[in-house]
Amino acid sequence: MDRLYYRPIARTDRARPAGALALAGGWCWFDSVEVLSRGAAPRLIPAADLPEDVRDRLSAPRPAMAGLGFDRPTIMGILNLTPDSFSDGGRFNAPQVALDRAHALIAAGADILDIGGESTRPGAAEVPVAEEIERTAPVIAALRLAGFTAPISIDTRKAAVAEAALRTGADLVNDVAAMEFDPAMAEVVARTGAPVCLMHAQGLPETMQDDPRYGDVLLDVYDYLEERIAVAEAAGIPRARILTDPGVGFGKTVGHNLALIRGLSLFHGLGCAVLLGVSRKRFIGTVGAAPEATSRAPGTLAVTLAGLGQGIQMHRVHDVTEIAQGIRLWNAIARGYEE
Repeated sequence: MDRLYYRPIARTDRARPAGALALAGGWCWFDSVEVLSRGAAPRLIPAADLPEDVRDRLSAPRPAMAGLGFDRPTIMGILNLTPDSFSDGGRFNAPQVALDRAHALIAAGADILDIGGESTRPGAAEVPVAEEIERTAPVIAALRLAGFTAPISIDTRKAAVAEAALRTGADLVNDVAAMEFDPAMAEVVARTGAPVCLMHAQGLPETMQDDPRYGDVLLDVYDYLEERIAVAEAAGIPRARILTDPGVGFGKTVGHNLALIRGLSLFHGLGCAVLLGVSRKRFIGTVGAAPEATSRAPGTLAVTLAGLGQGIQMHRVHDVTEIAQGIRLWNAIARGYEE
């Protein structure tokens, strides 16, 4: 028998029927679910007909991590300390410029800062461990020494880089390889007690966009993340310390990316908070006719709002001012505004 997958139909309307369930304990609710499988057409069922374990996982509030609660949308501001990132390479890798940018991102509305020292854009080459540490750990240490209190995430695939960052003041590990690139990552995360974000990517940055293929991209990505959560739990990392990320743009065509965004609410079935990283990505430029990465803030906001409408809790973005403004307006419309 084909495995069944359950995608809650997320809503935010104030006309909420009795018996509707909160989606992941957040701002969306659902009273119907799309049942998906690999061998049959999708069908709708009432939420009341869900298996009890599935219902509980879809509706349970997500535990706070790195000092952040997930009952409201959160913004992860991007600080790339690299010379070759796809949209801002070389802009912020000077030490004082990086510190100033970190403070500016938080002032603009970011809830957490994501610091990375290796570009994982399509075609990017791997950075040696020592060089990646040298780019990131001193900036994190300087921020903490200067009294920077916001949570910090280290964006890395490498255990030694993550450990150095955590030692100098980082709070969360954002691993685009879901602890597959460096198997030692699981031990570091488990031992330090840090939360971790597990992201899906098909292939390595050098080749991931050559010819990405899936049987069913939505279900394939779900299965992969489920498997990586199981690996993390076996290593001693509880689900309460895990974020998931479907990896939009990492080994995916435009069609794959759009299919993932349309089906984002499925990923709540993993029982973890979900991070969405779409900022300035190439598919936004393709669909939105914006060839320059720095001109893709409107498209980024459009996709972010689509994620909010499906209960996605964390949004990783470059253009914090614009996205924060958009989220405030979305919140005022969908959740109510008090003068």
